Amino acid sequence: MSKIGKQPITVPEGVEVKINDGIFDLKGKAGEISVKSLPFIETKLENNVISFSVKNNSKQAKANWGTLRALVQNAITGVSEGFAKNLIIEGVGFRANMEGESLVLNVGLSHPVKIAPPAGIKISVEKNLIKISGVDKDLVGKIAASIRAVKKPEPYKGKGIRYEKEIIRRKAGKKVAGTTAK
Repeated sequence: MSKIGKQPITVPEGVEVKINDGIFDLKGKAGEISVKSLPFIETKLENNVISFSVKNNSKQAKANWGTLRALVQNAITGVSEGFAKNLIIEGVGFRANMEGESLVLNVGLSHPVKIAPPAGIKISVEKNLIKISGVDKDLVGKIAASIRAVKKPEPYKGKGIRYEKEIIRRKAGKKVAGTTAK
């Protein structure tokens, strides 16, 4: 029995949900998204409440039950509020700026790195803070991870691109050889 799957989802005001042939079409103030239903799961939409149930008792059906509920819940949150990830650039001379729609990173490489966001994703830059926002939680996370992968934070000085609340474990540098007294 799935603890997550058996919980019904209450659709908030301003969010429109349509279920057509196993595809959830969601529309809200932040945008619109569609989620494909997983096999072995039945869905019911009654009085702005979505409930999920299992068609058979297989292991895959139980796994899909909670997964589908979480995907639909994330889609509802995305169309009503949206998702955002913040990245911080640390390092002398490390910069980010916008050229039209694409993000340009100058992070100590021999060339500037250009990243063009896919449809539905908005990127903005303020000093050393990069903000990625959009309706799809998965896509926002993937874009944030690809930007971070350009220059991961290193453990000695902490230079690089990191998530806003990420803690970088620092290592001690080399000890000076002549400090030991005899």
